[in-house]
Amino acid sequence: MVLFKKSAALQKWLGKQRKKGKIIGFVPTMGALHDGHLSLIEASKKHNSITVSSIFVNPTQFNDPADFEKYPITLEKDIQLLEQADCDVLFLPSVSEIYPEWATANEQYDLGYLETILEGKYRPGHFQGVCKVVKRLLEKVQPGNLYLGQKDYQQCMVITKLTELMGWKNTMKVNICPTLREPDGLAMSSRNMRLDKEEREKAPAIYRALTYIKSNLQKGDLQPVKVKALQMLVDQGFKPDYIEIADAATLQLSNEWDGRQKLVTVAAAFLNEVRLIDNLLLND
Repeated sequence: MVLFKKSAALQKWLGKQRKKGKIIGFVPTMGALHDGHLSLIEASKKHNSITVSSIFVNPTQFNDPADFEKYPITLEKDIQLLEQADCDVLFLPSVSEIYPEWATANEQYDLGYLETILEGKYRPGHFQGVCKVVKRLLEKVQPGNLYLGQKDYQQCMVITKLTELMGWKNTMKVNICPTLREPDGLAMSSRNMRLDKEEREKAPAIYRALTYIKSNLQKGDLQPVKVKALQMLVDQGFKPDYIEIADAATLQLSNEWDGRQKLVTVAAAFLNEVRLIDNLLLND
């Protein structure tokens, strides 16, 4: 695995590979890697000549400074995992490499409805920060294929929107890969590292609440099943931000179901200080 810390060196190396006709796949991460990340590396390696991953804990997407400070850093282990997964390139930039002093002035992305609901509502500014860093990473790597995990459902939609806003839709394919789960159903996440033993035992309740919605989905009013699922979380000691049902393609929230519309259920809830998110396609 080749490691780059400077954009210029990375771009020069990748430019040479493109001239040889190599197709580049890209897996951006914030480190604290787990099997979910490694599944994205595996997906990229199946369909690309070169797989690039990045590790960068992006300060602009944390609306809570304390959350940024507590984000798990496991760099040595991360590098070892990427090497074992046969990742070809690791981009490991500094904050100043991604954000020169002049870089973020008056930078805004028109995300429309996506920025007003769910994560956009509860984490103001979060998706603007995501767009800032992903735009820079994509400009530096210029992949033919980008790989994202479905666990961050709304973020996947935001990044897809970003590629359209930047005019990259025809040169870069966004590949959204299934959520990997622990045996008890908990979605794999870097934040799981922050759960203590008791919290870890309770955490799968968020998945059980979503599967309850899927198992009890009926045509008509969706409010009763949402209320029940919300109470399931509260009973386990969660403090939910939301548990909602939405159109799977647009994320428009749904209170009624016609029996045909493709739906997704999404949830975010605090378990003490750790905020967990998850989602489940209901009738895919």
